[in-house]
Amino acid sequence: MSDYMFMLESHLTPDQSRAAAQVQQFAAEANVNLFLTGGAMRDMVGGFPIRDLDFTVEGNAVKLGKTIAAKTGAEILETDENRKTIELKFPGEVTVGIGMARQERYSRPGARPSVQPATIHEDLRCRDFTVNAIALSLNRASRGLILDPTNGVGDIEHKELRAVSNYSLYDDPSRILRLIRFRVRLGYAIAERTAAQYQNVRQAGLETKITPESLRHELRAIANDPNAGEILQALEQERLIQLFSPALEGSKLNLAAFAKLQKARQIAPFGAEFPVDNMALFLYFVTEKLSPRERTALIKACGLEKADVSGWQKLEAASKKLEKELKNAKYQRASKLYALLSEAAGEQMLFLLVKSGERIVIDRIKNYLQKYLPAAQEITDKEVIAAGGQPGTPKGRKLRADLIAKRLDSRPKKVAPPAENLSATQATAAPAKTGRG
Repeated sequence: MSDYMFMLESHLTPDQSRAAAQVQQFAAEANVNLFLTGGAMRDMVGGFPIRDLDFTVEGNAVKLGKTIAAKTGAEILETDENRKTIELKFPGEVTVGIGMARQERYSRPGARPSVQPATIHEDLRCRDFTVNAIALSLNRASRGLILDPTNGVGDIEHKELRAVSNYSLYDDPSRILRLIRFRVRLGYAIAERTAAQYQNVRQAGLETKITPESLRHELRAIANDPNAGEILQALEQERLIQLFSPALEGSKLNLAAFAKLQKARQIAPFGAEFPVDNMALFLYFVTEKLSPRERTALIKACGLEKADVSGWQKLEAASKKLEKELKNAKYQRASKLYALLSEAAGEQMLFLLVKSGERIVIDRIKNYLQKYLPAAQEITDKEVIAAGGQPGTPKGRKLRADLIAKRLDSRPKKVAPPAENLSATQATAAPAKTGRG
């Protein structure tokens, strides 16, 4: 096993490992060369958690993705027939992108590119930034081989963002938004020549060529970033936030809410199954201070889809309903609270952590995320099998739920220390008992 394969396996969660194994299996059956690329490689080499799995194939990526979805039950989130890419969601909220190795040519800045199949080396040389132009071979003959034609690994070591070519930002001006996002998220500096290219793009006003589709993609990427508020603030400082909405400046940019949301996200245990509709949550807070007319203008400018708008507009009412339910006395019992919140939407819980003024509601959500959810993760498939069930089956799921409830309700409560262990100060402070008891 190469060092990079060992590094990959140590970075993936169990759900990501299963998804990656399935993609490799079906790529081998289709006899196409498969590579791990893009953000997954950047995050792995840079020592960051891998959020999404990005694969590139020398072949028909859309066909491969549809085959995987049909045979595994993975959900198809989006396809791009022009660029020949497909995005899938696997169990455990694992997002997987599969793209065709390709070359893109632009007739003018921001234009829809003409796309041609290419080798992986040609593909990497046509990417946006060197830190995204690294590939790891997952093919039997060259498994573990690193491909880095633009020295992206070196730039990661130096914490520097460098455009692959002198025309990267001119060809696709939406990359300037990505550049700012990466600068904030990774904490990297922008290379001198790339900074100069960025300034030239801005002076030419090419940001006005960014399409609604590109704005929507970037908005989704920001929504999925834990540092969303900091990215929005950086875009405001660069006077790029107006591309999404001219109203998103000054007091209408809801940075205080995003700071609270960032803290709320940190409560959820890493690696636990805690699905969240980040886009709905993000859109609620980013538009909270906008007027109805300004919200409509943002929807149009970013080409938001019906599902995005629906999730955002239903979030507050659904969260308030959950808040009311959480105040019920029956949820003092750990198993009851777990049963309720394990079926609740993650975005609703985060919404209440930011917006609710009910102490009991906040405490119960925190108990679920910090105590009960980690405890539930301790129940293994081996225990389910020992109880007479098969993991993944209806009976197995019921047995797992029963085992979780039993464990949660039997967790030992804190016991007061014996009187002899009290300090002198504590003993003095304790009320004296009367003879009547």
